[in-house]
Amino acid sequence: MFKSARLKLTAWYLLIIMFISLSFSAIIYVGLARELERGFRRAELRLRAEELNIPLPRRFSIEQKDLPLRLRELQPRFFIVEDLEQAKRRLVINLLMINGAIFGFSFLLGYFLAGKTLKPIEQALEEQKRFVADASHELRTPLTALKTSMEVALRDKMTALKETKNLIKSNLEEINSLQSLANNLLSLANYQTNGQNLIFEEINIAEIIKNTQRKILPLAKEKNLGIKLFVEPKKIEANKESLESMVLIFLDNAVKFTLPKGKVTVTSFADKRWLFIKVKDTGIGISQADLPHIFDRFYRADQSRSKNKVSGFGLGLSLAKKIIEIHKGSVEVSSILGKGTTFTIKLPLKHS
Repeated sequence: MFKSARLKLTAWYLLIIMFISLSFSAIIYVGLARELERGFRRAELRLRAEELNIPLPRRFSIEQKDLPLRLRELQPRFFIVEDLEQAKRRLVINLLMINGAIFGFSFLLGYFLAGKTLKPIEQALEEQKRFVADASHELRTPLTALKTSMEVALRDKMTALKETKNLIKSNLEEINSLQSLANNLLSLANYQTNGQNLIFEEINIAEIIKNTQRKILPLAKEKNLGIKLFVEPKKIEANKESLESMVLIFLDNAVKFTLPKGKVTVTSFADKRWLFIKVKDTGIGISQADLPHIFDRFYRADQSRSKNKVSGFGLGLSLAKKIIEIHKGSVEVSSILGKGTTFTIKLPLKHS
């Protein structure tokens, strides 16, 4: 599809360029042909004037009424006419050769520019296809589990009340997961506008991190984890809600992938232009093979090395990275298996 579109776009580029080129060539030909006729006529008149001993000024008009009487009735010589026609033919050939070169160069340049023009569209379409396919796959698994469990329960006429309650509880957990997935998908779709709909204001990063810590504290207490904060009360131009979501994602990941009695540390500091946030945990770590892919949508690292399976759809880090990009920042990650992971977020203090 994109190959044919590229060729069509190239053809349109060629059509426009060649129309302009041929139009200018026609104008150039008319102008130069007229100048050639005037030049040949002037040369012939000067030659005939010398033959007839008729004095002519250095500059003279070739109009019939301005010429001496003896030169007015002279007809152009045959060889002069032939030379003029030959000069015009050469002019046409040169213009055609130039237009041929322009055509070839324009085709190559147009094909290249068409590819550059369509590349972002092609990437966006491929990303959309992949997004839809991944989302469909992720939705299919919990929906199948829900359907299967309910079908089995309906077939079993002797299902006890306790078993029914357990089934409903399990299904509610799956529904909550689906709701979380739907919310993340909506958030990711909203952030695709590159923050055009977000309101940026001056906020205190220390307050953001402390608010996020309070939200994640119950989960940390369940796992007997400590969350240590070393944050500076620095002002930054950002969108408050999305920044809280971003910090929450990193903290949530750190807590989830850290074994009981482990530790999570959040540090923030700033220089004249940038704010740095480090989220460090003593968790299971990430393998070198997984590191390049952890920000991909729906990517989940191999959890076989962990005793506890961690819930989630692999959208969190992708969402966090998009928020960072909207704030014109960057994120780096370093990790050692069995020792922990450190995420370093770099954000500009001024959004503009």
